[in-house]
Amino acid sequence: MTTTEATPVDTKDPVNAAILAVSEDKIQGFQADPFGEISRLSGVELPVVIERIQAMLRAGTIRRVRQTMLATNLARGALVAWVVPEEKLNATFDWMFKEDPFSGHVVIRSTDQKISASRYRLWTTLKVPQGYSLEKHCQLLCEKTGATTFKLLPAKRLFALGVGHVRRRGLEPGSKADVLADVTDTDIVELSELDWRVLVPLKREFAADEIKPNLWQARATEAGVSLEEFNRVARSLNERKVVGRFSTFLEHVKQTQAGEQVTRYNALFHWAVPVGRELEAGREVGRFHIMTHAYWREAGEEFGNVNVMGVAHGTDKDLVLAHKKAIDEHLVSIGIPVTYTNVFWGGRSEIKPSEIAPQAYAAWCRKMGVEPDAMKE
Repeated sequence: MTTTEATPVDTKDPVNAAILAVSEDKIQGFQADPFGEISRLSGVELPVVIERIQAMLRAGTIRRVRQTMLATNLARGALVAWVVPEEKLNATFDWMFKEDPFSGHVVIRSTDQKISASRYRLWTTLKVPQGYSLEKHCQLLCEKTGATTFKLLPAKRLFALGVGHVRRRGLEPGSKADVLADVTDTDIVELSELDWRVLVPLKREFAADEIKPNLWQARATEAGVSLEEFNRVARSLNERKVVGRFSTFLEHVKQTQAGEQVTRYNALFHWAVPVGRELEAGREVGRFHIMTHAYWREAGEEFGNVNVMGVAHGTDKDLVLAHKKAIDEHLVSIGIPVTYTNVFWGGRSEIKPSEIAPQAYAAWCRKMGVEPDAMKE
């Protein structure tokens, strides 16, 4: 038996849990030595951190390790709700996941309430590089798949963006930070050719064999720059709020090799609050520890004029609803009325990083039989 095979790979192992409590979403921004930082914050020695992350990645407990980007600042993006005939739903899901590198999360959702918006069963996240049209991209996807209608829901502001499934285990409903959530703008940042040359290898996920102390040297070589220059550009991207977190992403939808299912319920919460109070409500929602994502997004009349959305995960549906009830009650208690609320539950789900590089988009357009210039805004 190899060392890796003998290494515990389940998330409940105390050493793994200590590592994951940090590595899922606590390593913010660019770090020249991210595994060293995980070691420092978790109290686990660096060789053990590397061994455990390698083992969990090989076993599928961790589905990817990568430096995330704040893609909302790099590319035009939106949450997209799709209407797809039921008999074409799974085939359209497969196409979006396998054939469109610009669609990230692909989820089939349902809602407990019988409302007109329930016909939007397929939900995706979409990013297209600067200068290209989200609307045209979605129209092309309709032509290529069984989708008949779509609704673009771009984020106006972000209030929470993290994962931390291990860290969120056992949270009591109503658990929240003492301070309001920060507000992140979605202004687009323009990059130079050198910026892109560093960013493309910087954001690509790591294979298990690449998990090592001197993490960025090979990526600097790929970018054609020295390690010092690579780190300088990465820090500059970080200062311009382009870089997100360095993260080990757990397989939280499917059962892992260790027999675990980290979460069972993926809930997209909707709230409608009075116009003009979106920032206030979003900062309140985003302070609740259960929320992995919280945004100001506007969906219009068909969705009850919802303007604050968020995502929470859990293994027990009633507990997820108890968390939502605590948030609902908190909003009312501080004088923010909720005129509409709903939950869209996630079913079948696949997740991959959205591609954002302009050259990749041009190549994909040609593969689809479309001239890239025809897809510009």
